[in-house]
Amino acid sequence: MIKRLMLMYLKLLLLWVAVFDFGRLLFLIHHASKFKEVNWSEILLAFWYSIRLDLATAAGLAFLPFVFYVVSILFRAKWSRRLFVGMLVLEFVFMALIHAGEINAYGEWNHKLTSRVFMHLSNPDEVFRSADYSMTFWFFVYVLIEVLFSWRIFKLLFRKDVEIQLFNWIQKTTIILVSTITVAFFSIVLLRGGFQAIPININSAIYSNHSTTNDLSINSLYFFSKSYLLYNRSEIDEFMPQMDSGKAEQLLTPFRDFPREHERYFLKNKRPNIVFVVMESWAAGAISCMSPTEGSTPHFDQLASTGLLFDSIFCTSHTSEIGNASIFAGFPSVPEVSISMQPEKSRKLRSLNQSLKKDNYFSSYLFSGDLKYGNIGGFFMDHGFDQVQDESDFPDGLKRGKLNYYDADLYDFFIQGIRKSPEPFMHCAFTGSTHSPFDVPKVPGQTWKGEEAAYMNSLVYADRCLGDFIEQVKKEKWYKNTLFIFVADHSHTTPTVNSPNAHAFYRIPLLFWGPVLEDSYRGKRISTVGSQFDIPATLLYQMGISSEDYVWSKDLMNPEVPQFAFHNIIGGYGWVRPKGYLIYQMQMKKYLEDTFLGADRQKERENCDAYMLKLYEYYKEL
Repeated sequence: MIKRLMLMYLKLLLLWVAVFDFGRLLFLIHHASKFKEVNWSEILLAFWYSIRLDLATAAGLAFLPFVFYVVSILFRAKWSRRLFVGMLVLEFVFMALIHAGEINAYGEWNHKLTSRVFMHLSNPDEVFRSADYSMTFWFFVYVLIEVLFSWRIFKLLFRKDVEIQLFNWIQKTTIILVSTITVAFFSIVLLRGGFQAIPININSAIYSNHSTTNDLSINSLYFFSKSYLLYNRSEIDEFMPQMDSGKAEQLLTPFRDFPREHERYFLKNKRPNIVFVVMESWAAGAISCMSPTEGSTPHFDQLASTGLLFDSIFCTSHTSEIGNASIFAGFPSVPEVSISMQPEKSRKLRSLNQSLKKDNYFSSYLFSGDLKYGNIGGFFMDHGFDQVQDESDFPDGLKRGKLNYYDADLYDFFIQGIRKSPEPFMHCAFTGSTHSPFDVPKVPGQTWKGEEAAYMNSLVYADRCLGDFIEQVKKEKWYKNTLFIFVADHSHTTPTVNSPNAHAFYRIPLLFWGPVLEDSYRGKRISTVGSQFDIPATLLYQMGISSEDYVWSKDLMNPEVPQFAFHNIIGGYGWVRPKGYLIYQMQMKKYLEDTFLGADRQKERENCDAYMLKLYEYYKEL
């Protein structure tokens, strides 16, 4: 009897492995173009290298259904049979939702589905608006297909119950205990991947130099579950660098103790009006004057030729709410954490508008979509912006994209708002036309082809709107005393950089421009390595205002400033210095990139770990 029950457990494992592989086939078919540079033998190896993680995940999914199944066949209890079937159906649906979500999101995100999806699901209307109609359609199609496939395999494997004999209640109880303990033991062994000292992780499914092939191999539910543990920080301490806090403090001393005073001023006067343009997903690798890409951003290129461009700046993470918090509060990002989603912590950070308030600066923030996303609107309202507006404040009758109003109308509405406000001011606009689904109007120059064609063509449109915006503001009376700051919220895959695990993926533009710029800095490039969270300290020094509240921000104009950038990747973090860079994946406990040489390698790994550890300690104390 026990042997027959063990056979049923094996069938449950087989059921789940079949479901996982079917999900891989759907992924492979949907994203066939992403595998065009990979030979078929390498692709097929994904189904072999995936086995250990698949069995580990299957063991977790099969245990409770197995217990209910044993009870149902021994006691012929209808409730336990219903629980057995019902639990499997729920698991089928949940697995289908993850696979379908991953298949649809991968084309835009280029990484596996993480638990950050829960943040998006807090505003479900935003999810469907940021996806084009075909994505929505295929999501439901794939959910239905996978649920039906799972049910069909289940019916094939469990057509007949185990043949039972007449047992008394003592025998039945014994069988249940023995089979449950046996299955529990094997489940634990499978979950940890064997008897070795260190349990398996996603690294066991990685075998290729192609990130997409590895993503095909890694079990989606396993990856999602590990990400969920990080997202909820129930295990994040486990992934923090193993370093003494005192040593970390000592290592960071050179990054904090250096001469602060300098005479490199790019402003003609210390109290200009300030206009921020936060450019959605503008990647340095897609901008003509910052990359080999040609012809994509002629208007931005023209601005850069007469402004002050920082060309070695990195975004702190990969989502808009994190980028905005970094830009205005000067706060780096802790991996898998959105500070704006935790008001109890984010409210303790200082924001630029608060530093300018004592000089009577009026502050405003405008977005052409819904500011509920990532609690962006809440973040700015919590920090006392005088005016926070989004799509609900736009005039009626305007044409728009699925996610937000077009950049052209955003800039028009932006200028109207500036006209009505008192001076001095800090007005901020967050563009949206370069966000999926990229449903922007047609303009000349949108001739890009290939996988990133939609993004690149939307960038052509956004750049044209930026040029028109500048031509309009030159006619405004407030223009002559205004500093314009152009910076991206985060980056995006480009025709030359398509992996979110590459350090180059996080490089973004930072441009200071306007009539208040000193002539000696017009058309100048500065290659100091820094981050978008360095903007507060840089700007405030130019204005003669203390930046002591922005403890993580550094002045990029200071010739003595230590050059570095810290940023996140999915489930990890990166470190950039003039001599090289590294990328560390926390779940894999592996360096995905490390270009430092000789003694610098160990030194910079320790510097990065020290920074990560002290940042996390600071975050926990907020």
